Amino acid sequence: MFEKIISVFHDEEKRSEICIILSAAAVLISFFWGHNFPVDPGWIAIILCGIPIIIEAVIGLVTRFDIRADVLVSIALIASILIGEIFAAAEIAVIMQIGSYLEERTVAKARAGIEKLVDLSPQTARVVRDGGEEIIPSDDVRVGDVLRILPGETIVADGVVLSGTTSVDQSVMTGESLPVDKQSGDEVFSGTVNQFGSFDMKATKVGADSSLARMIQLVTSADAGKAEIVRTADRWATWVVAAALTVSVLTYFVTGDILRSVTVLVVFCPCAMVLATPTAIMAGIGNLTKYGILVREGDALERLNIVKYLMFDKTGTLTYGTPEVGEVIPVDPEISADDLLKLAASAEVRSEHPLGKSIIRKYQEKYGSVPEQPEAFSMLPGRGVSAKVRGRYVLIGNIELLSSNSISVSHDAASAADTCLRDGATVMYVAVDGQFTGFISLSDTLREDAPVVIRELKAMNIRPVLLTGDNQNAASHIAGVIGIDDVHAECLPAKKLEMIDWYQESGSKVCMIGDGVNDAPALKRSYVGIAMGGIGSDIAVDAADIVLIHDNIGNLPHLLGLAKKVIRTIHVNLALALLLNFVAIILAVLGIIDPIVGALIHNVGSVLVIMNSALLLGWKYKQTV
Repeated sequence: MFEKIISVFHDEEKRSEICIILSAAAVLISFFWGHNFPVDPGWIAIILCGIPIIIEAVIGLVTRFDIRADVLVSIALIASILIGEIFAAAEIAVIMQIGSYLEERTVAKARAGIEKLVDLSPQTARVVRDGGEEIIPSDDVRVGDVLRILPGETIVADGVVLSGTTSVDQSVMTGESLPVDKQSGDEVFSGTVNQFGSFDMKATKVGADSSLARMIQLVTSADAGKAEIVRTADRWATWVVAAALTVSVLTYFVTGDILRSVTVLVVFCPCAMVLATPTAIMAGIGNLTKYGILVREGDALERLNIVKYLMFDKTGTLTYGTPEVGEVIPVDPEISADDLLKLAASAEVRSEHPLGKSIIRKYQEKYGSVPEQPEAFSMLPGRGVSAKVRGRYVLIGNIELLSSNSISVSHDAASAADTCLRDGATVMYVAVDGQFTGFISLSDTLREDAPVVIRELKAMNIRPVLLTGDNQNAASHIAGVIGIDDVHAECLPAKKLEMIDWYQESGSKVCMIGDGVNDAPALKRSYVGIAMGGIGSDIAVDAADIVLIHDNIGNLPHLLGLAKKVIRTIHVNLALALLLNFVAIILAVLGIIDPIVGALIHNVGSVLVIMNSALLLGWKYKQTV
């Protein structure tokens, strides 16, 4: 029992709650029965709630010359005590602490969606060694270790499934509502939860390199205090303190009423104004985490509000970044499309080339099995592969491979291949026994929600721009499909920087979204950088202000709409705070309200500001197109 009591006082939140409850009770007793006690019970509230405020104000004033709202509160508390208004001083202390507690709770709720990621990190791992299992601390897991994951367990590292089948809850990483089936060869991520069967996996990324650790690192850098508009409010607070002292002194000299002067100090406190911005920004950050969006810089939302151009990289951003088989076109009447695919897949089964893997993947999707092994296989760097499949010699690769083997392509086949090339596809030519037999086109797959995103951006008066290193054909084809009018192709990293500078020098702010190492300089140079966190490189993520954890560009309209909503909320908060302060000051100078009522009015403003900011936690973007 004693240990539980000690643990409560070590918990700052619980300690604050207990102090507020005891102090509130003391204030009530002071109001109704204070005259029955030799010492006013209000002193309990002053000691528990008031003294911490005074200490914090003195420390800030002495160590940093930080003139903040608590300076005014401290002066008001001391002045109320000196004139014998113990109950007023007690109520001021309690209400101020309640306001501070509500602020902390709002911020805590806003960050809860982010910080819960830290709790997902398992403390131990089950490693398979020498045919047996061994439980080790998760920090001791190394790349290459074979881990066994049982049903219900959280995966400790990124890796690849070696054996077993299961379903994994990946919602924390990808936002998918349903578990994803996993089997041998599939990738799994740290922080996700194994649902049904057990499986063995090989760790590929551990510790700080794992997906969960990277998210946690992003979380810790999310700081609303960096916003310029927050610093502006802090500077205003200093001037308000100076103005409050001046008005309070003048009120005393004109009226001779010390009670009015103390009331002026109470209502003049700029707490609501100081709370207006950080609570809105943190609530906005909390909202975005529910959509898999992490904000690394607090002022990113403020900057995003005035962006006029949104520049997209193509591969991995507007597309999935992995080539997929589009068409299988035979030209030999004796070979069908299915036969052509089977021959090509068997020829590529030992290849490590991404295009070869795409052909194998297409075969597996269609037939549900692995292609048969070739009788002979040879890599031809820069051209393709050659293989012997069921006694037939197969060549598959680029046009140079066929030319080097004196194999000609018919005019009709060349025209069909050119059509695919103009649409941004890659063509793999296939020859069997020295004769051209057909070709396979492969292209990057467009993300399904890309066209809707582009239409939504245009509806928000944000102009989309395609900025890609791909050739003009591929860039123009993608841009035409999704509706982007401004296209800049064949852009190396240096050219991307030039284009961003050109747009921004014209007076328009640019937001860049990309995923690769080559996008990192552009992400850093742009006014706001957004990285694709799921498939993006570590360098791109580190260079960005905002990260789309599960690569869902469909949430971009929500992000941009929320940025504008956050700024509008800040403006409403500031206007509300200034209006209430102005009205209360006039009432205090005229003697209509006393310190007790002044404290109530002042803190009503703070609570209203906090409640208005908290509404952002549940805000949702309404699609307009």
